[in-house]
Amino acid sequence: MKVALLGAGHIGQTIARLLQGSGDYQVTVMDKNAAALKHLAGQGLATKAVDTEDKGQLAAALRGNDVVVNALPYHLAITAAHMALEAGCHYFDLTEDVAATKEIKRIAQGAKTAFMPQCGLAPGFIGIVAHHLAKRFDSLQDVKMRVGALPAFPTNALKYNLTWSVDGLINEYCHPCEAIHDGAAISALPLEGLEHFSLDGVEYEAFNTSGGLGTLCETWENKVRNLDYKTVRYPGHRDLMMFLLDDLALKNDQEKLKDIMRKSMPATMQDVVLVFVTVSGMKNGVLMQEVFARKIFAERDGEQPLSAIQITTAAGICAAVDLFREGKLPQSGFIRQEEVALPDFLANRFGKAYQQSRQVESIG
Repeated sequence: MKVALLGAGHIGQTIARLLQGSGDYQVTVMDKNAAALKHLAGQGLATKAVDTEDKGQLAAALRGNDVVVNALPYHLAITAAHMALEAGCHYFDLTEDVAATKEIKRIAQGAKTAFMPQCGLAPGFIGIVAHHLAKRFDSLQDVKMRVGALPAFPTNALKYNLTWSVDGLINEYCHPCEAIHDGAAISALPLEGLEHFSLDGVEYEAFNTSGGLGTLCETWENKVRNLDYKTVRYPGHRDLMMFLLDDLALKNDQEKLKDIMRKSMPATMQDVVLVFVTVSGMKNGVLMQEVFARKIFAERDGEQPLSAIQITTAAGICAAVDLFREGKLPQSGFIRQEEVALPDFLANRFGKAYQQSRQVESIG
């Protein structure tokens, strides 16, 4: 299967190595970053210099491929999906942007090829887990989804290091958040809904952020009392972000905030990803709760050290593509994350990344 992989950043590089290394995919990495492409070419991967913001260049580059895997920043998702449709390619991406996902769903209507956005960690794996647990109840009360990509050794006041896209981070902090409250879909404010909890002896906070639910609100509206998604951070992070975004009005100048964070906040490869889902409802006349909780840690010992966010994000989209290739997903139109069976995902050669890392507790 010929794959056009858009984006040669840290996540894109990991996806490329996984797919190409499996022996079942012929991957060409496309980006305008010459240095990143040279690095990948040195590892034996096929590369192609393409201005991914130029529709003409992108359309021409995609022709002849079977699948487009988009690991570009979220604001390029709609363009990439349109060009995939034009080129007759199946399409997979990592976007957390709600507006982009709605447009991709529209693009997929009547398409002969498949369109599956939101294939990362959150949205992505977290929705697969929540849907799997929710289906096991006779009636549902509450579905709570919590995910954090955190530095293993925080040293600054925000208790945060850059572990993934700054663009995506600020986007999810600034846009309305989908949720279900008392059975009806609502729009909640980002950074609100603060809560605290502890897991494995560590204290955390969680708060509303945009995009993590994927299509679950549409799937479960009128079937669950409450359903929400929150991002997990170390205590104190939310208040400082509200100071920056609201009190200093940087939500009105997001490019300045991104520039500040890139210049003052070091990235880290030493991180941990926390996945925490709780579902409660009725089973056989008894009110029950099920929990899925895991921590995935960075891998530092191999030839290619990987951060936890690289591992989990790349595993999500590679497993989706692999399950599609195996015929375990619809072969055309819009594909929701909840159409992935959790046992199939965890048994997949790429999805096993969620099995092989340290497990706190798992039910299901």
